[in-house]
Amino acid sequence: MGFRFENILFLYGLLIIPVLLFAIIFILRWRNRTLLKIAELPLLPVIIPHISRTKIIWRYILFCISIALLIIAIANPQFGTKLEEVKRKGIEIMIVLDVSNSMRAQDLAPNRLENAKQSIGRLINNLNDDKIGIVVFAGQSYVQLPITTDYSSAKLFLDNISTDMIATQGTAIGSAIDLARESFDAKSETQKAIIVITDGENHEDDAIQAAKTAAENGINVFTIGVGSEAGVPLPIIINGAVSSYRKDNEGNTIISKLNATLLKDVAAAGKGIYVQAGKSQSALNVVMNELNKMDKKEYASKKYTDYEGRFQFFIAACIVLLIVESTLSERKSKLLKKLNLFNEKE
Repeated sequence: MGFRFENILFLYGLLIIPVLLFAIIFILRWRNRTLLKIAELPLLPVIIPHISRTKIIWRYILFCISIALLIIAIANPQFGTKLEEVKRKGIEIMIVLDVSNSMRAQDLAPNRLENAKQSIGRLINNLNDDKIGIVVFAGQSYVQLPITTDYSSAKLFLDNISTDMIATQGTAIGSAIDLARESFDAKSETQKAIIVITDGENHEDDAIQAAKTAAENGINVFTIGVGSEAGVPLPIIINGAVSSYRKDNEGNTIISKLNATLLKDVAAAGKGIYVQAGKSQSALNVVMNELNKMDKKEYASKKYTDYEGRFQFFIAACIVLLIVESTLSERKSKLLKKLNLFNEKE
C-alpha cells in the first residue's frame, strides 16, 4: 500500500513542538520559583496539599501530542489503494559520490561534499521520469540508494550522506564505478549513465579501465571534479568549527588537491565528459545538457493511484486528547493512586 502526505511542507510545523516543550519547562520552573518565594519546600505540601505535579505535566504532554496530531492531519496523510502499471520515458542514472576525508576540504563552500550534495539535489529536482541511484565510496563502496523513481526517498538518502559513513579511507573510484555498473538492471533497454563526483585524490585502483568496461556495456561515464588543483589544507572539525588541520607523520600540513587529469581520462574512457564544479551551477548544467541528449526509452513502472486521505483519524485523536487534557484535574486522585496511575510522592 502506497503512502504519502498531500501537503508535506506542513510537517515543518512539527518544529513548534520542541519550542512548546521548552516553554513548558520554563513555565514549570517559573511556577516552582514563585511557590518557593511563598514558602519553603517542606511547607508546600501543607499549603497546596491537593495539587498533583504529575497531572500538571501530563496535561502539558497531552496538549503537545494533540498539536502534533493536528499538524499531521493538516499535512493529510494518504494511502494509495490501487497499484497500476504506468508507462514512463527516461534514462537510468547512478551517482557515484566520494565520501572520503578529503571531501571535507573547504575550497568549495561549505565544503566539497556538501557542495556536491547540493548539486545532486538540484539534479534530482530537474529529473522527470528518469531513474536514479546513489553509490558512495572511499576506500570501499556500497549502494546507498538502489535505482528508483522515488525522488523524495532519493533526497532523504542524500541528506544522510557524510564522510563518516565508510571507515576504510582512500579513493577507490574504479570499484565504485564497477558497483554502479552492476547495480543497473541488465535486462533494461533504457540508456544508462554514471556520474562520478570526486576530487580524484589518492585513487587506489584502475578507474580508467572500470570506465572503459562501463562504456563497452553501453554506459556513459561522466566525471565532476570538486575542489581546486592548487589545493587546500584538510580541516579537523570539532563542534562544527575548524580546530586545526591534518598533518602527515612528519608534521607537515596535508594539502588536498583536485586530480583533474585522472578525472578527464576516466570521462574519456567512459565516453562521457569531465567538468569542474564551481560556485555556480554551470558544471551541473553542462552534465544535465548531456543527459538530455541521451535517448529516453519507454519503460513500465508500478505506481499507486486512488490515494485516499486519512486526516480524519488524526483529527479525531487530537480532539480526544484535548478533551482528556481539559478534563484532567490538577488535584490528586485517591482512585488513580490505587490504580498506580499518576503515582507520585505525597
